[in-house]
Amino acid sequence: MKKEDNKRAIPLAGFIITFIGAILFSTKAIIVKKAFADLAVPALTLLALRMLFSLPFYLVAAAFNSRKKSNTSFTKREWFYVCATGLLGYYVSSLLDFMGLQYVSAGIERLILFLYPTFAVLINAYWFKQHITKSQKIALLLAYAGIAIAYFGEFKLDTGNPNFFLGSFLVFVCAVTYSLYLVGSGRLIPKVGASKFTAYAMLAATGGVLLHFFITTNYKEVEWSTTLAGYGLLLAIVATVIPSFLLSYGMKKIGSNNTAIMTSIGPVSTILQAHWFLGEKIFAEQIIGTLLVVAGVIIIGWRRDVPVLPSE
Repeated sequence: MKKEDNKRAIPLAGFIITFIGAILFSTKAIIVKKAFADLAVPALTLLALRMLFSLPFYLVAAAFNSRKKSNTSFTKREWFYVCATGLLGYYVSSLLDFMGLQYVSAGIERLILFLYPTFAVLINAYWFKQHITKSQKIALLLAYAGIAIAYFGEFKLDTGNPNFFLGSFLVFVCAVTYSLYLVGSGRLIPKVGASKFTAYAMLAATGGVLLHFFITTNYKEVEWSTTLAGYGLLLAIVATVIPSFLLSYGMKKIGSNNTAIMTSIGPVSTILQAHWFLGEKIFAEQIIGTLLVVAGVIIIGWRRDVPVLPSE
């Protein structure tokens, strides 16, 4: 009986850990919006703090992976692709996302961003000639219909925002660039390993963000405060480092398909948190659109060659 109980307990623990990781990842937009409201901090400064506070954890992860007996050195080609992919996924995408959040609600940001698995399907179909199945076509239709419904409802509520379309466009481009990261990482990870790839990709992105910050920003003019540092720490630890490790562990325990389903709670979690902490309204079109988008992404997530993980 004890052995059977242990076998049952392991998957349950995996589901719980994955669920917590997905919820924590969904706090990113809430923290960013709160920081913008409380401090009027520039997007690049906030992103630089996030990456700076995350840096020690990924340095440790990189060092740990390099000391493994099974570790093999990157080739020059692999170094280039890992760094380029990391810069695209966690520098370019993150900056576009933070900039977009200045102009749109956390709820609509998460829905637009959550379309990235559908873009990955289209990219694989165009560049790598992967056949789009009937179920994937249905998933794409559901996802895009859902975002159209939710977007129309949001636009009706946010008619006084002159930058609504600009913010939406920035988040949309972020979803596209993140889908490119997803496609690239899907081809690199089998060669170099998941944890090693993630560590070095994040280090490359951190270097890009900090270089951008110091070139374009006079750090002496930034209004540094414990509140600003607190938001940076929250973004780094609560919304980035902890959930990334939780989901990595959860995926090992329950598999990529189950992880795809569990992480689909992300948009719902963001919408509820935005309502509770930011006072954003929940409306019928948003609920219907969210359900359609989540349904579409879950269908895509059943395919093992199209991983669905929380976006940047």
